[in-house]
Amino acid sequence: MARTFLVGDVHGCHEELAQLIESVGLGPEDHLVLAGDLVARGPDSGKVVTYARAHRARSVRGNHEARLLQWRRGEDVSLGQAHRIAAEQLSDEDWAYLEAAPVTLDLPDHGIRVVHAGMDPRVAWELQDENVLVTIRQVKGTEDADEAVPWGTLYSGPPHVVFGHDARAGLQLHAWCTGLDTGCVYGGMLTGMLLEAGQHVPADPTERSTLLHSVPAARRYFAVK
Repeated sequence: MARTFLVGDVHGCHEELAQLIESVGLGPEDHLVLAGDLVARGPDSGKVVTYARAHRARSVRGNHEARLLQWRRGEDVSLGQAHRIAAEQLSDEDWAYLEAAPVTLDLPDHGIRVVHAGMDPRVAWELQDENVLVTIRQVKGTEDADEAVPWGTLYSGPPHVVFGHDARAGLQLHAWCTGLDTGCVYGGMLTGMLLEAGQHVPADPTERSTLLHSVPAARRYFAVK
C-alpha cells in the first residue's frame, strides 16, 4: 500500500532532502510530493531537481521556479546571485521538469490540494489568481481590518490544502490546511508529512503532528527569510 510523503520548501538543500527521505524509509512504491521552491538560496538546486526526477516526485511550482522560468523565457526579469547560481546548476531535463510543474496538484485519495503559497479564502478556487497561489502569505479578513492574518486561519475547506512558502510563520497546523515550510535554507528544519494509503489529514493538530517528520539544516545557507 503506497504512502504519500509531502515535503515543504527544499531550496536547494539536497543533503537534508535525502536525509529526510531516508528517515521515513520511502520506497519506490511510495509517492513523494513537493510543495514548490525546490531551487535557489541553498547550495544544490541542480541536485535537488535531479533527485526529484529520479524519485518520480511530483511538485507544484513555487515563486522561485516561476521567477527562473520567466527569466529563461526571456521575460523582463532580473536575477540576483542566488537565482543565477541555481540557473547555472540546472540541466535541460531539470528545466523541463520545472516547466511541467502545475500551480496546484490534487491528491483525491487524501482529500488534499497542494499549492506553493496558498489561496485567498475570500475567492472561489476557480477564480484564484495564479500569482496569488504562489506568493500569498496573509490576507485581511475584512476591508476595514487593521491587520492581516495568515490566510489559513480564514480558510474553511474542503479540500485540505498543503502548502509551503511562509518560513517566517514556520509550521502551520490550521483546521483545513497545513504549512510545511520550516525554513531549512535559513538554518531551520526540513519538514514533511507522511500519509498512509487513502489517509486524510486529521483535523486535530495534535494528531496531525504525529504524521510530521523533520531533519535539521546542516547549516544556515541564506541569511534573510
